[in-house]
Amino acid sequence: MIALFQQTMFFHPIIIIRFVFSFLILLSSSSSVAATNSTQCNQHCGVGSNGLRVPYPFGFSKGCGIQLNCTESTGEIRLGEYLIQNVTYDTLMVKFPVNCSRPIEDLKQFGGTNFGMTWRNGLLLQNCKVPRSECTIPSELLSTRLNIKSCDSKKENVSCYSEASADYLNYRKLKNTGCGIVVSSILIGMDNDTKKSSVMFLEFQTMELAWGLEGECSCDADANCTNVSLPGNRNGFRCRCKDGFIGDGFIHGDGCRKVSKCNPSKYLSGRCGGTTKIGVLVGGIIAGAGLMAALAILCYCIRRRSASLNKRMSAKRLLSEAAGSNSVPVFQYKEIERATNNFSEKQRLGIGAYGTVYAGKLHSDEWVAIKKLRHRDPDGVEQVMNEVKLLSSVSHPNLVRLLGCCIENGEQILVYEFMPNGTLAQHLQRERGSGLPWTIRLTIATETAHAIAHLHSAMNPPIYHRDIKSSNILLDYNFNSKVADFGLSRFGMTDDSHISTAPQGTPGYVDPQYHQNYHLSDKSDVYSFGVVLVEIITALKVVDFSRAYSEINLAAVAIDRIGKGHVDEIIDPFLEPHRDAWTLSSVHRVAELAFRCLAFHRDMRPSMTEVADELEQIRLSSWASLEDNVCMTSSVNSSCSSPRSMSETSFRSTTTKKGGVGSRRLIVLQKIANSLTPMEEIKDSSPVSVQDPWLSEESPPLTNRLLANAGR
Repeated sequence: MIALFQQTMFFHPIIIIRFVFSFLILLSSSSSVAATNSTQCNQHCGVGSNGLRVPYPFGFSKGCGIQLNCTESTGEIRLGEYLIQNVTYDTLMVKFPVNCSRPIEDLKQFGGTNFGMTWRNGLLLQNCKVPRSECTIPSELLSTRLNIKSCDSKKENVSCYSEASADYLNYRKLKNTGCGIVVSSILIGMDNDTKKSSVMFLEFQTMELAWGLEGECSCDADANCTNVSLPGNRNGFRCRCKDGFIGDGFIHGDGCRKVSKCNPSKYLSGRCGGTTKIGVLVGGIIAGAGLMAALAILCYCIRRRSASLNKRMSAKRLLSEAAGSNSVPVFQYKEIERATNNFSEKQRLGIGAYGTVYAGKLHSDEWVAIKKLRHRDPDGVEQVMNEVKLLSSVSHPNLVRLLGCCIENGEQILVYEFMPNGTLAQHLQRERGSGLPWTIRLTIATETAHAIAHLHSAMNPPIYHRDIKSSNILLDYNFNSKVADFGLSRFGMTDDSHISTAPQGTPGYVDPQYHQNYHLSDKSDVYSFGVVLVEIITALKVVDFSRAYSEINLAAVAIDRIGKGHVDEIIDPFLEPHRDAWTLSSVHRVAELAFRCLAFHRDMRPSMTEVADELEQIRLSSWASLEDNVCMTSSVNSSCSSPRSMSETSFRSTTTKKGGVGSRRLIVLQKIANSLTPMEEIKDSSPVSVQDPWLSEESPPLTNRLLANAGR
């Protein structure tokens, strides 16, 4: 009815009137026919609005030609235990779902006296001694549409069996195939007359049965009789009313009744029983119009819901393909809206070139960072899938965790763990706090190097980040670093070669050789990290047009000063490098390492593993210096206490211990506590994966006011 409505809703009004008129006449005629059936066959199933009526010879009592089963409570019609989907003039459509343990003997019930399995059925058999493939259905199609992965897990091939040379499938031949299990069936639509092998359509999990009454024709005088061949080469027949008549056509059924020849024009002229019927016609038209309006609304709602469901299923399929064996939670758009207070400006953490980051709370009371990509980005879905694919395959304490995503309502959204202390760039540019001490900066650099080295060396194939920069290095409660934003990342080659891609990234951080010849390798990330090391040392902007023309690019400034041995000219004064020998020495060593990372030719640069190891050695060298100072300044105690034990004893209750070197950070954290934004204010404001815009009209990230605003 809905399909018919969709085809006629925009036709001429007279066609609609004829449709309604025919519908009313058919309804009244059907009621009259139903009332005249005087056989002993019960053709009704169900109660009230759930009740259904099947045409003769079908029924639910012994007086019927073909007896079916009825579930009165639900109005469902079954053949044995199987649900009947449709009853037509010549066939029964039976639902035959996937079952990996159904014995082939179960098919015997489909070979009754008056019906049998047609040749158009393709049976999916299992446990076959010799694999069969008469249907030539691709195994990929079977696995996808029938979901028979559980059957495949037994390492037994699923064969497809059919008999195009006969009207009915022969149960004895099925038994002789040597197959023990029938999994399901596929209805293969072909030319009924020529039985050509070209497939017209496939209907899955459906069994087609042809039917007929055994014996000679016993039809109404106004019906045509069709002789049919029944299973076992027995003769049978079917009845069908002639044109202009309605009914089942059987003498023992409803027979055939003549359809009224009155049409809307004769009703309006009064030639079909007087003017009283005009009121009936008008009332019918009004009722039909109301019914069609209701169907239109229903159709619209169904299509809208179906479109939404299809989009959601498509998103889940894409995520499943991207994540592989790892599960990535999918959030509904309504949940994201509720978590961010409808993407309130008060909960905005930052704005970047690729999207905006908000703070929010989902199911738990823990804060999360929600990145909403821009609509104008045509590769938004690809970026989401790329980030899901990469982050779901890696696990490292210094890589940001992906908590889920949302691809709905035309939006592409990623959900990350919350990072309360913002980005390294914000601290270096004094947007948060008054600055970071050298020990904290060195620890952040070391942890970041280990994370990138993990991507390059521990993964197979390796992962190239392609957008290493200080604004993509996030800091948690204890100033541990987390590398974020994998939207531009790509899987690399497993050998020492490169891959060719168009240069992408942030100006000032892009490998010049990569920009020149499009050859991307792990050394491109090394160059970008070298720029980050220079930022850590100088606290200067990577690109600054307020500087002299030759010094706009920070990498060029660093190469010039470090190459000439004038590192002291660019060191951040906040670091006080001359306060002790170790600080000055370690700053110079990191500067020399950055100089090597910034080499133009990639073969001259160290690997990230070498960079991480060297930074670790520089950081560990602080212990020798610190322990010597403690021993030299201790005039009261005879023994020399280790700073490690002192820091762990003093701050065990407030800060988490991080290996042997982590306690060094605990002393420094107490020293800088007064210079940084209070933890109560920053614990609920942190950008995750915020891209710095290049010549963008957007304002810089705003991250210092989240909790105060979000709580209002």
